[in-house]
Amino acid sequence: MSWRTVHIKDCEKMKIKLDNLEVTKLGEKYFIPLADIATIIVEGVDTVITTRLLSQISKYNIVLVICDQKYLPTGLFLSYGSYHKTAKRAMHQSQWSKSIKENIWKEIVSQKINNQLEVIKILKYDSERSDLMKSFVENILPGDSTNREGHAAKVYFNSLYGMNFTREDACIENAMMNFGYAIVRSQVARLVVGQGLLPMLGVFHRNEYNAYNLVDDLMEPFRPIMDYYINTKVLDEDEYLTYEKRLKLINFLNQPMKLDGKNSSVDIVMQNYILSFVKSMEDENVFLLNKIKLSDFLE
Repeated sequence: MSWRTVHIKDCEKMKIKLDNLEVTKLGEKYFIPLADIATIIVEGVDTVITTRLLSQISKYNIVLVICDQKYLPTGLFLSYGSYHKTAKRAMHQSQWSKSIKENIWKEIVSQKINNQLEVIKILKYDSERSDLMKSFVENILPGDSTNREGHAAKVYFNSLYGMNFTREDACIENAMMNFGYAIVRSQVARLVVGQGLLPMLGVFHRNEYNAYNLVDDLMEPFRPIMDYYINTKVLDEDEYLTYEKRLKLINFLNQPMKLDGKNSSVDIVMQNYILSFVKSMEDENVFLLNKIKLSDFLE
């Protein structure tokens, strides 16, 4: 099972050699078995990547993340048709009923808000805001037709970072969230494609310009967990998204997390979450979806 997240900064060339990733940097060569790799994150403007390597990356269902000059992930390279029954699964996906999509989205939003509630309880407890968040969870309708998610997000971020904070602010908190969410998104995208799902067909997100609507649906419960990780393990007085901070954010996927009461890691929990989602949709049973809880990350 692939498990490594490989971060490559300012290398000269990446190529394949005997089913290993060969990285050339400052005259030195480094080798990593492709079978061990889940994600490759590349920073640097002059790196050469061979097409033969890209072909092998796709065969191993490795996601390649490309970062811009500000070190923020801007592009993904994903495998195509790696699942053995891709066409069959895609046809089923295109026929998911409106009711199951609305009910599964209700469950996803509930998990996300519950995790946000736990974050503010631990980091910035306020009984009035906590009670308000609880009321949002209790009043979510199928499809979240009253946008409890949006209302909860406003209370949540204002609790963490102050009443004047917005997600558009140019600040270190947003820079780390943008980078961290992109790492989560790339891993979920890899797992979604690996299960033969079409990432552009979401259960709630349906932006015609977004190729990852389903990915953006499924990553929602993990966002507050990344927020907690940022605030407890990464955020400090330094106002820059340093190399060390980026490495810590990438390492989020390897952090310990409980799975069915046993020690596991975030990336394995994500994998099982996607599998449970597929089962939920195929059986039209929302109760088959795994619960993603911050308390499992805290153990």
